[in-house]
Formats: sequence, C-alpha cells, structure tokens
Amino acid sequence: MKLKVKTNCKAHESLQDTLSFFGVNCHRPYYISSGNPIFEYPSNAFRIDFYAICICTEGDINIEIDNQEYHFSKHKILVSAPTTIIRFSQVSPNFRMKLIFFDKAFLLKHIVNPFFIEQLGLFKNSTFTIVNAKDNLVDKLIKLIDYLKDVTLRTTRFTADIIRTIIFNLLLEIADELATEHQIPADSTQETNHLFYKFTNLVQRYGSRYKEVQYYADKLFISNKYLIHVVKRASGKTPHEIIDEYVLKEAYVLLGNPEKTISQISYEIGFHSISAFGRFFKKYSTLSPSEYRKQQNM
Repeated sequence: MKLKVKTNCKAHESLQDTLSFFGVNCHRPYYISSGNPIFEYPSNAFRIDFYAICICTEGDINIEIDNQEYHFSKHKILVSAPTTIIRFSQVSPNFRMKLIFFDKAFLLKHIVNPFFIEQLGLFKNSTFTIVNAKDNLVDKLIKLIDYLKDVTLRTTRFTADIIRTIIFNLLLEIADELATEHQIPADSTQETNHLFYKFTNLVQRYGSRYKEVQYYADKLFISNKYLIHVVKRASGKTPHEIIDEYVLKEAYVLLGNPEKTISQISYEIGFHSISAFGRFFKKYSTLSPSEYRKQQNM
C-alpha cells in the first residue's frame, strides 16, 4: 500500500493529536496499543512531542525518520524522543506493531534528574534509535507491554506508579541490550551521556541563534576539545554535526508550512540571507529550499 504524501509537517504533534487520527480519544499521558491491524496511516509528516517505543511484530513498513528513509521488518524496534519527525511512506497489508507513547513529565514525576531517560544511552541518532532485536528481547518486551496493557485497566491507588515502573523496565531492557551490543562498560557512560544530553538540550533551545561549538562549551563550563570528545563518544558525531542536524530539522518543519516565506524561514533559523540558508540546505539535502518545498507538495 503506497501512501501519497502531500500535506505539511506540523510544528509539533501531541500524543493526543497523533492518536486522534486513528480515532482514539486518549486523555492520559501515555498510550499502549492493542497490536491490532491499522488500516490507515497519516500521510503527513509530523513532529512528535512525546516518547515512543514501537516494535514490529509482523510484516514490514518504510518510514521516514528525520527525513531519512528506513525499512522496518519483524523484530525491529524504534525508540524515539520528542522532536523526532515521522512520516509513513509504504506499509505492507500484514504490518503489525506493538507501541507505547508516553510524556516525559508523566514518567519522571518522582525523578529529580530531568536527563534520566537520555542518560540511558538510548538515542544514538540524536532523537531516535533503531534496534535489530533478538527473539528473546522481543519476547520479553512484548510480555511487559501486555502486562502494561492489563495494568492500565485498573483504577487503584498505585496504578500510575506501576505503569511508570513497567515503562522504566522496558527502557532499561532496551538500553541494556544496546550497551551489551556495543560492549560498553557499565560505569563508563554516565558522565558522557549526562554532558551529551545537556549539550543537545542546549542545542534545541539555542541552535537557531548560536551555531558555534564554543558557545555550548562555555555554557557547559568545559573546554571545546572536551565537548568534542564527549559528543563524539556518545553519538559518533561532532558537535557541529549535531547543531547542523538540529537546524536542518527545523528547516524541514518550517518549509512544510506554506504560510512562511523562505526569507522568513532563513531568518528564524539564524541565517542572515536567503543565499546562506540555501547553501546550507543544499549541502545536506541536495535540493534548494524552494525545490524541496515543491517536491513535498507534488
């Protein structure tokens, strides 16, 4: 089934907005799917403002994540964080998935550290990770999700806390698999991940205004050289590449809004001229901003 992509990317889409497309009226800060078949998918690209865990249990799907296409088949797992841009492009008729959506504020209600999720080392591509999971991990995760689904039917004093605990278990199981797969020592990543996600949080706040690596090193009270080391170790990328990825993602989203001119967009993401923005955009997408916008509306 080929989906025609013609509409524009929203600035952000909440958990409730996403579910409403599928006819699900959800007022909770979390959602656990039934795993039943879905007969229609959004043709829009949309940028989520929640966390998601998606496990392909049958069939396959082509999906664009941050404007790069990926193929998912049985036992592949996607873990994504807020600001990830998603677009479904092609779905097999027998595609099935188990998924969980949750808001960060809900999960971390009793956690003092706001970077707890990020420090697990889950997001190898800035805001998402794709895991080629082994059968035993998938079986374990599906059992946890089924248990989680049962718990959500309760209305007892500790229901919300039990739900949080199970979601923590899911995240920790995936993080442990990633750490084992990459042979990461148990005590070697805490400081690196903490600084890396403080850096990415700063980039999300200031990336449209400040593109110099030194600015972020100063904000973190570390040297430029140490910031490069931390970011490279955590993501395999340089700080400059992370900043450029953020700016490019903002450009993709803003170009999906037909009410904004390219001149307005270039100014909003920190370029002083349309030509400078055009050179930057074409460097990464091979298209000019106007060509990209035209292609999305074909």
